[in-house]
Amino acid sequence: MKKFNKLTIACMLSLFGLTFLHAQDWADLNHFKDANEKLPAAQQDDNRIVFMGNSITIGWLNLRPEFFKNKTYVNRGISGQTTPQMLLRFRQDVVNLDPKAVILLAGTNDIAGNTGPSTLEMIMDNIKGMSEIAKASGIKVILTSTLPAYDYPWKPGLEPSGKIIALNNMIKEYSESQGHIYVDYFSAMVDDRNGLPKKYAEDEVHPTVAGYKVMEPLVEAAIAKVIKE
Repeated sequence: MKKFNKLTIACMLSLFGLTFLHAQDWADLNHFKDANEKLPAAQQDDNRIVFMGNSITIGWLNLRPEFFKNKTYVNRGISGQTTPQMLLRFRQDVVNLDPKAVILLAGTNDIAGNTGPSTLEMIMDNIKGMSEIAKASGIKVILTSTLPAYDYPWKPGLEPSGKIIALNNMIKEYSESQGHIYVDYFSAMVDDRNGLPKKYAEDEVHPTVAGYKVMEPLVEAAIAKVIKE
């Protein structure tokens, strides 16, 4: 058996310790901790809407703050997140905020493998899990299509477009079967490669202002429908 010297063992223990500490907040549960605590309690007629998602969701707030200004919209997007991470933080970042509805935009990072390999069924299980928690909590569910992506600049060569189309079909079918609202960003933004054109996303993944302007009336129509119910 190969002997390890003390330095090697110390390095291994240090790496293990760092990995262990990082794993303690794998879902980034502390990301919105302060913001959630400072958020006033929702009132009956607030019609609070929580936007749950990844960098596309938080990028919306960063690039288009005027869309959220003076509205009861709460943005809870975290860059790079996958659906299992969102599922873990769903109660504290959505349910505990007592919204009228949640808008879930997710899936592309799962397909990119950001937190490891994921099948479409695994992604849907997480989306269903969040939807079921919301429904059981009296929160209306708005599920949106995953945005088109011909390729991922941080992980090229995965050919995600076909998987995104298949996932969106699954999300739509599930939404209809459960009486949830489905918002189809994909059809309004897709190009002839089944990707996202540069006019809507310079890196072909994350929307520009022009991209968000396409998405906004679509999601607001869904919100208006929920508020009337």
